[in-house]
Amino acid sequence: MTDKTPGWDAIVVGGGLGGLTCAAYLAVTGHRVLVLEQHDWAGGNSHVFRRRRAYEFDVGVHYVGDCGPDGIVPSILRGLGARDRVTFRQLDPDRFDRIELPGLSVDVPSDWTAYRERLRHALPADHAGLDTFLSICRAVAAEQRGSLLAPADLPVAERLASAPTVQQWGARTLGDLFEHCALSTVARTVLAAQSPNYGLGPGQATVWTHATIIDHYLRGAYYPVGGGQMLAATLTEVIEAHGGELRTRSRVARIEVDGRAVTGVTLTDGARLAAPLVISNADYRRTVLDLVGPEHFSKVIVRNTREAAVSLPFATLYVALDRELPERPEANLWWYGVRDIEALYRDLEQGRRPREVRSLFVSFSSPRDPDASHACPPGHANFQLMTLCPPGYEHWGVTRGPADGGRYRREPGYLAEKARFTEALLRAGEQALGPFRDHITHLELATPLSQERYTLSTGGTPYGLARWGRTGARPGTATGVAGLHVVGQSTRYGSGVAGVMVGGVMCAARITGRALMAEVYHGAVLGDRALLPERGAGWDPLAVSRGAARAAARGLARLGRPRRAGPEAATEDGVPVSA
Repeated sequence: MTDKTPGWDAIVVGGGLGGLTCAAYLAVTGHRVLVLEQHDWAGGNSHVFRRRRAYEFDVGVHYVGDCGPDGIVPSILRGLGARDRVTFRQLDPDRFDRIELPGLSVDVPSDWTAYRERLRHALPADHAGLDTFLSICRAVAAEQRGSLLAPADLPVAERLASAPTVQQWGARTLGDLFEHCALSTVARTVLAAQSPNYGLGPGQATVWTHATIIDHYLRGAYYPVGGGQMLAATLTEVIEAHGGELRTRSRVARIEVDGRAVTGVTLTDGARLAAPLVISNADYRRTVLDLVGPEHFSKVIVRNTREAAVSLPFATLYVALDRELPERPEANLWWYGVRDIEALYRDLEQGRRPREVRSLFVSFSSPRDPDASHACPPGHANFQLMTLCPPGYEHWGVTRGPADGGRYRREPGYLAEKARFTEALLRAGEQALGPFRDHITHLELATPLSQERYTLSTGGTPYGLARWGRTGARPGTATGVAGLHVVGQSTRYGSGVAGVMVGGVMCAARITGRALMAEVYHGAVLGDRALLPERGAGWDPLAVSRGAARAAARGLARLGRPRRAGPEAATEDGVPVSA
């Protein structure tokens, strides 16, 4: 069966933020774009879900960096004519993150100089090493940002000359830099405490990865007012207003290639859609080996993809209480029950999982967006307890993942491990926050298998590839197949909200032959604001993110009068997760 709709210029496979951003920029530059998303609504790791008509939980948008007046993400939205449709609220600039180790606490501020002073005060024996470490990281981040915003026609020699620290340190591991700076075990743990933001330990993460992520937040940590779904909904509005379409519940079975050029896609229901451009926002490994097929790629790409390692997956416990938490800073909490983060990562990477949870990222939804009622009813609390897990399915009592057809949700081994792990997370959470379980009204664990089920990501990681070829290497947006491009968390532009959105712009830039990132950062507005729809009473970002054709379809959870729930409500395993 062939789709009768004529004239798609581009088809985007997957409605995560990378795919939506690329689609939006193609749409505002005159391309007729179709986005195909297999889930009920678009957003990928940025989406939200609702429970008991009372609580809305963010899956992956816990905070976003660099959203000030000259920030990267606001610039991307401004270039689409949509800057005023998402408001970013800055978290406390004096302490947006709090790091807690046994006997040590550090509040992280939104400023490199203040960050240095906090670290020097907390770790007086490491002064010299800290100064060297922070100087190198700050230089790497600044050079990388300058390269990102440079004109496309800047000669390669000039581009390299402007980034000497990146050339020296960017591709080396964070562990190499720790050794170079002769840092103590405790100092390494404090400096790498936020590393679950990219899912890699110091032995695998590059200095480039760590430096750009830390710089991203030190430029200011923010939260989109209204929740993470605001980003996907806004991008969807731009796409549809400029002649594009989002189709949800539309899973692609095959990306079609004839000779060395892409020709379109085939859906799981047999429908075929033609287009001379296909941009895959699907899992990179599945794109190469399953959706397209290795026979269409170079031997190097196939080898790197088959041998690639992926970042560590997460498990997240979503918690709602019928009371507020005791007064505390709105800062995210990075809690560690150990003082040696490198040993913790070695255990995870080697597949060892201790009986007790030894590290947590705690994100507090209710204070982060205090004027919004969508997170929870007044007087209640909504927060998440997140921890990294070792790779592999066997830890969860199954042998095959849901993306490959494996069943798990009712398997006795899975249910037993899920119950055990929920209890372990609760024990760790009460160590970090104090007692709260007597006030639980909703409790739900999302495992790496939940993540894989909803996003079809290899191994259930939200962060994509950890290694693709040499250390630090990741694929670009081109593939060697004419008309086929890739975006998302596995590309060289990085994971997280800003990383995948930048990658989406850079992919559109490659297709259009324009320096789009530099253009919009310096003020160009390519989208037509007048085309964007009004947001009236009852406007719902979840409904918008279903696409216009399904916005009013049945089954959309809405917030209203809370359903009654007893303590420790049944876990539903209904969502993916990322930090």
